[in-house]
Amino acid sequence: MLVAGLIIVAIFVLTSIFAPLLAPFGYSQLSDAAGNFGAQKPPSATHLLGTTVGGYDVLSRVIWGSQTALFVIVVAIVLSIFAGVLLGVVSGYLGGWLDRVLVVVCDAIYAFPTLLLAIVMSIVISGGRSNLVGGVFAAAISITVVFIPQYFRVIRAETVRIKAEAFVESAKVLGASSGRIMFRHILRNATRTLPLIFTLNASEAILTLAGLGFLGFGIEPTSAAEWGYDLNKSISDVTSGIWWTSVFPGLAIVLAVLGMTLVGESLNDLADPRLRTRRRADGSAPPAPTLDTAPEASTDVVGDLALEVRE
Repeated sequence: MLVAGLIIVAIFVLTSIFAPLLAPFGYSQLSDAAGNFGAQKPPSATHLLGTTVGGYDVLSRVIWGSQTALFVIVVAIVLSIFAGVLLGVVSGYLGGWLDRVLVVVCDAIYAFPTLLLAIVMSIVISGGRSNLVGGVFAAAISITVVFIPQYFRVIRAETVRIKAEAFVESAKVLGASSGRIMFRHILRNATRTLPLIFTLNASEAILTLAGLGFLGFGIEPTSAAEWGYDLNKSISDVTSGIWWTSVFPGLAIVLAVLGMTLVGESLNDLADPRLRTRRRADGSAPPAPTLDTAPEASTDVVGDLALEVRE
């Protein structure tokens, strides 16, 4: 699963990066030297995947749509990780009334349906405008608001557990400040599960972006290509037997989500200690754990504490 997922994700990322070279036409291009493309043209040598009801080249829209999806994923995940991790560490370590307020707010946000909350935030942020900045960034920030509680809850739980460890108490005894303890000792030990959450949230971000576009809260075709918008415009084509305008954008969404989900599930299996104790395929048992397999982050913390003692 991991290899298959990595291959699909690699194709998705490379397609989005080299979209200007791979796409035969622009995402909003309606004509070339031979004239207008025409609406709902079937696949041909000129348009390998046909044209849409608006007269856009389907292949070009699919390729450029991967770039829009990757941009939204990166912005949404980076912003949500920064805000969620920061709030989770501060809330879990300091506790008190601040912790209670943040937990209530994040639980309230987490209780809302993901797509409904994204729609509300998209309307508030973009104000009904779907240009490049108002559309792409509105979708990214909308998804960010949805993901912040997930990172907050995971990091807060890890922080509450880690702050009771002996090395944290030792850092307090040595006079380390709260900021140093939170962001130098606790943070490096509390973020080990982030790669797993990142991959799963990336697939959810694609679905949320496609849902926004399908419901009409996405990005206009003159600003950027978006798979959900193309699916929305192809609804009437399906009943008329025009299949190419909906199949290929939908297939792109399925493959992108499938690849990231496979990677996320594989990382979850690799991180599960119960699965690591199973016998290998050749029948030999895995090596017994030794003292040399101690967490690297804890060793770094001990070294930092020893350095402080010498100082």
